[in-house]
Amino acid sequence: MGGRAMKHRNSHLLVGYWSRLRKGRDVPDQTDIDPRAIKRILSHVFVLEASDPARPIYRLAGTSHCDRYGAELKGTAFLARWEVQSRSALSLLLQQSSATRQPVCISSLAATEECGMIEIETVLAPLTFGGNTPTRFIGMAQALGDHSALLGKPIMFERLVASQFVRENEPLLPPEVLPPPPPPALRSHAKAPHLKLVVSRDKPATVHFEMDAMMQRIIEALEIVTTPRLRAVS
Repeated sequence: MGGRAMKHRNSHLLVGYWSRLRKGRDVPDQTDIDPRAIKRILSHVFVLEASDPARPIYRLAGTSHCDRYGAELKGTAFLARWEVQSRSALSLLLQQSSATRQPVCISSLAATEECGMIEIETVLAPLTFGGNTPTRFIGMAQALGDHSALLGKPIMFERLVASQFVRENEPLLPPEVLPPPPPPALRSHAKAPHLKLVVSRDKPATVHFEMDAMMQRIIEALEIVTTPRLRAVS
């Protein structure tokens, strides 16, 4: 598929962080990730479980990423919203990325139910998880252009347009260059769990659901306090 250079500075930031984490290895391990090091973009970051590249599953997903798709994504299929032809191509890209130990940059067209359209740039970088073979990916999807085209509605459909593997000579932003603050998050889907960011020096409230060690570190880094929504039952 036709190549393209990474456009969004956050894409450069995430791939640069991934590259520095390797420390001489082909691929970093998920346990190497320090959420505080990418705190400015953390709400857009996600982790895929891709032991089966044909059925990648969201292991973790930041709140802004979930808001963009209008639902809590943890445990759901990454390919669910992609058109059928794009799914096989993405599965192959994940396999190639794992085999070559290289991140991949994906361009897609995304649409809401009301047919608002926008270009999305997604980067996926392979990770190991306690082994020698990459089985997971750290990723981030960023909207390019004017967000107003979505009219605040969640993305329901995506089509793959182009892809390119990020080579060693791909220019990366230095670590001291930080991205601008992310735009305001879209309104969460009615069925999505509500997370509120609070500025507090007190210990965050205990989160009463199953999570792995990395999610716990993310919770602590962002000082997230869960505020479950109540729903009337007739």
